[in-house]
Amino acid sequence: MSDYVELQVTSNFSFLRGGSHPEELMKQAHAYGYKTIAMTDRNSLAGVVRGHCVARDNKMRLIVGSRLDLQDGLSLLAYPTDRTAYARLSTLLTVGKLRAPKGECHLRRSDVYEHSKGLKFIAIIPPDSQKYDERTEQNLREYRQAFGRDLYLAATHYYIGDDARRLAALARLADRLRIPLVATNDVHYHHPRRRQLQDVLTCIREKCTIDTAGFRLHLNAERHLKPATEMARLFKDYPDAIRRTREIADSCRFSLEELRYEYPHEITSDGRTPQEELVHLTWEGAKWRFPKGIPEKIKDTIDKELAFIAQVNYAPYFLTVHDIVRFARSQDILCQGRGSAANSVVCYCLGITSVDPLEIDLLFERFISASRNEPPDIDVDFEHERREEVMQYIYEKYGRDRAGIVATVVEYRSKGALRDVGKAMGLSVDTISRLADAVFRSDDWFDGDAIRQQGLDPADRRLRQTVALADDLRGFPRHLSQHTGGFVITRGALSELCPIMNAAMEKRTCIEWNKDDIDALGMLKVDVLALGMLTCLKKCFTLAKNHYRRDLTLADIPQNDKPTYDMICKADTIGVFQIESRAQMSMLPRLKPKKFYDLVIEVAIVRPGPIQGDMVHPYLRRRNGEETPEYPKPELQQILEKTLGVPLFQEQAMNIAIVAAGFEPADADKLRRSMATFKSVGTINEFENKLKTGMVRNGYTPEYAARIYKQLEGFGSYGFPESHAASFAQLAYVSSWLKCHYPDVFACALLNSQPMGFYAPAQIIRDARDHNVEVREVDINYSDWDALLEERREGEFCPLRLGFREAKGLPEKEMRQLVDLRGNGYRDIPGLWQRAGLSLSTLETLAKADAFRSIGLDRRQALWEVKALADRPSALAE
Repeated sequence: MSDYVELQVTSNFSFLRGGSHPEELMKQAHAYGYKTIAMTDRNSLAGVVRGHCVARDNKMRLIVGSRLDLQDGLSLLAYPTDRTAYARLSTLLTVGKLRAPKGECHLRRSDVYEHSKGLKFIAIIPPDSQKYDERTEQNLREYRQAFGRDLYLAATHYYIGDDARRLAALARLADRLRIPLVATNDVHYHHPRRRQLQDVLTCIREKCTIDTAGFRLHLNAERHLKPATEMARLFKDYPDAIRRTREIADSCRFSLEELRYEYPHEITSDGRTPQEELVHLTWEGAKWRFPKGIPEKIKDTIDKELAFIAQVNYAPYFLTVHDIVRFARSQDILCQGRGSAANSVVCYCLGITSVDPLEIDLLFERFISASRNEPPDIDVDFEHERREEVMQYIYEKYGRDRAGIVATVVEYRSKGALRDVGKAMGLSVDTISRLADAVFRSDDWFDGDAIRQQGLDPADRRLRQTVALADDLRGFPRHLSQHTGGFVITRGALSELCPIMNAAMEKRTCIEWNKDDIDALGMLKVDVLALGMLTCLKKCFTLAKNHYRRDLTLADIPQNDKPTYDMICKADTIGVFQIESRAQMSMLPRLKPKKFYDLVIEVAIVRPGPIQGDMVHPYLRRRNGEETPEYPKPELQQILEKTLGVPLFQEQAMNIAIVAAGFEPADADKLRRSMATFKSVGTINEFENKLKTGMVRNGYTPEYAARIYKQLEGFGSYGFPESHAASFAQLAYVSSWLKCHYPDVFACALLNSQPMGFYAPAQIIRDARDHNVEVREVDINYSDWDALLEERREGEFCPLRLGFREAKGLPEKEMRQLVDLRGNGYRDIPGLWQRAGLSLSTLETLAKADAFRSIGLDRRQALWEVKALADRPSALAE
């Protein structure tokens, strides 16, 4: 077997350069018999985790590396030899990224020299350089002096006609400079058939067409991964260049498995350990949550959860989230945890979640499990208008060198792939548009009849090639963006774990890895998310305190309020969280929620999963007494009784798999993951045989097993966790209660929290009037930018004064200026114009909005007066 190890591999995480996914490259390398292979994307480590996971699964070793493209020197391939050297490489990339705009990395030779200890380097001379001039040699001499024996010179067989002469010249240069020659293949894709796609990527990057690309394209399809024996044949005259690949590989022993995530330590007090601090805060919180005494069931659950958290050493994680929530509450920012964290009584006692564990049956294993060997994932929603304050608190407390937002890999979707490939292939904009219409109106990616109906020829070679290449491009990474709010926080320097880059938004920085990457490496992520309804509820609580003298919080809203549930049953839910859509409103009179758990089911049942799994109608029939729930065994009755024998939640699916089909907890969690929430396609069908066979083996009939599988199969489109539904149901109930008892407060807060929800302001205003709320028009002497509640008469709701924001076209800055300078009020339009300094166009917009009624002018009169101002000298100057 050849000693050759491929050391220069470019994946599609070198955006618009590599023609294959990291996973494809690793699998092809395994098929060729490679035991070791490197990955060297340009100025990036974004794809190494994906490559590492596939290599690990195939018992291969991935050499982590990066191609460093320098602004003032030849490019270098850099490979860390150990964990310390990896930290230096990651830090080096961070330096280049933080001094550059998002998506770029500006590195200089001095940066590399500063961070070079422990790194192996291969200098790259571009293949189109036929002459190695004095400048190139000087560059290499400087590298040789800086890196010493850790520097090599790359030699690549390009099949461009002069390889023998070029390799000989390279060998002479290497001898003269005493830099060892090493073989690489400059891999850009895993198989020759990807050459065309790689050409198209080049055209997209260079903003040209395939007809005009010229020498910007690779000259042939030889940039594919080759077997080691083929590489040995190509370099038969330079066996040492082959041998040195193994030499480099053997010296680079670092693996991503060595990365150890350490939690922050600024989260304890009074000398307590993290576990002692968590125990202390949990029991203090339990006393706060259960002022009349902590139920024995809750005590037992707390003891169980705390013992498990101690076993897996996750106390610092819970304390970190608690600290973020504590800060938000100290700043009067409304927040609530959701998702699987609602399965934890500890999270409830810490104030992270608001779902009362006495209201639902918890499945702690859905939140955190030893079998999964991964940290828990806690999502916390904050007011969307104040979420940035929380994010900046995290940056300020831990520093930007220790806290960063997780990346999101923006991938090519069908429309974007067709558009970019079509441009690269030289198709006209009109043809691309028609082609897109043909593709998206058909179930098939390439439907000849649909294409013909658009006036295009499906037999046209270029058109067919465009569609085929666009199909290949779908799912390719386009660029890195920032996650909606997932933070990674570390004890040491985050840049030593993963490169940090600037985000598009000011004052934000991100890491290069996405959620799946950090999950694979067992790193902590806290989701600091924004939710518009929390903004609305916070404004409701403030208005209720100011106008009704009621101090309300999420925990203080009266439970089981009959008028509220009566309103919900009538589908009177415009503006209410989660149950305001047409589909939900059509379900409400049929399901008739009467208690909190009914709302949990309501939130979850109007989803593609339950609908496609044929769960909705059986549940409704059983709820209405038209059908008797079926429980073949008592074990299933315990799991499904609360949903009348119909599995509606992911937790139930996991329990059925464990109890009825004999799944191990780890397999049940894989089943849960296959319920591909927010993804287009699930993978639940992989478990069909195992589930059915296991249920039959445990005494269930094949028919019943098939029915259960069909129901669970629906989760492949969208399966809702019970804990998530419970968190959302809590907000649905609170918003419903406010709408029911304080429609004036609710409408005002809803208008001031736009944009959000399904309904336009005009519909919200009409709904408020339907609930006996007097709505008053926009007025220069009474309105603010936001809507206001005015003084109410006894026994009535507060009149709702519309804000200037509701009048289309009014600039916020000028309207706030109008309010600030209003004093005792405006008496005429010239006085308003002179005092507030408004533009004539703004005055005209106010007139059209009929905002001058308080000074005795209707819309028409106001418009005449505004137009009369235009003849004044000051107006002409304006």
